[in-house]
Amino acid sequence: MSGLLYGLGVGPGDPELITLKALRILQRVKVVAWPAPDDGKSFARSIVAEYLKADQLEIPIIVPMKTSRHPAKNVYDQAATAISLHLKSGSDVAVLCEGDPFFYGSFMYLFERLAADHPCEIVPGVSSLMTAAAVLKRPLAARNDVLTIIPAPLSDTEIEARLAISDAVAFIKVGRHFARLRALLERLDLLQNAAYVERASLPNQKIVPMSDIGGDAAPYFSMVLVYKGSEPWIETLLPDAKLAECVS
Repeated sequence: MSGLLYGLGVGPGDPELITLKALRILQRVKVVAWPAPDDGKSFARSIVAEYLKADQLEIPIIVPMKTSRHPAKNVYDQAATAISLHLKSGSDVAVLCEGDPFFYGSFMYLFERLAADHPCEIVPGVSSLMTAAAVLKRPLAARNDVLTIIPAPLSDTEIEARLAISDAVAFIKVGRHFARLRALLERLDLLQNAAYVERASLPNQKIVPMSDIGGDAAPYFSMVLVYKGSEPWIETLLPDAKLAECVS
């Protein structure tokens, strides 16, 4: 009888933002798997480190930080095989995913490899998008505003087209595309409508008006929120002095 595969969303970074359900499952299962970059520690594991038990078996999934899909594909193939062995033996397995498993989460790649053969449950988590809005203290959208999530690696032409039909935008995967994105927003006269949020919910979080920050790149855990709608949030919540109080 197969064990149950859990996709556990563990939130944006603050350990207190883990849901009660995720915590209960995490502390019950015998096997815990978590992704980690090949050049550092696992962020997902660090979020829940204080809740893990010494007798739990841990499966690290080391993912190469490359744009090519092929190295990561092999990694997820191998991880799925290892996890499947535990599921076939009857052990439940929890796979950690920072944020939410199905919001650009790495768990989806294991889900597509394992869900056909094993029962699976997805436990949603607090996403970085919701957290960024919360720490910025600015709503994402309201009424009939159209909110669009745009991966920064898209071309300038495609980004500009999506900006044109959106009232509010969240840019994710900013990273090495930061300077290009900033230049595009400046050209479109939207720089004053944009806020930069880095490592939301963590002690070293950073919140800065986009117009006040430069550089060629941003950390992986960063986001840019832009509001173009009719609500008065820009005038009341985005002045430099107001945001300066939030920078930590």
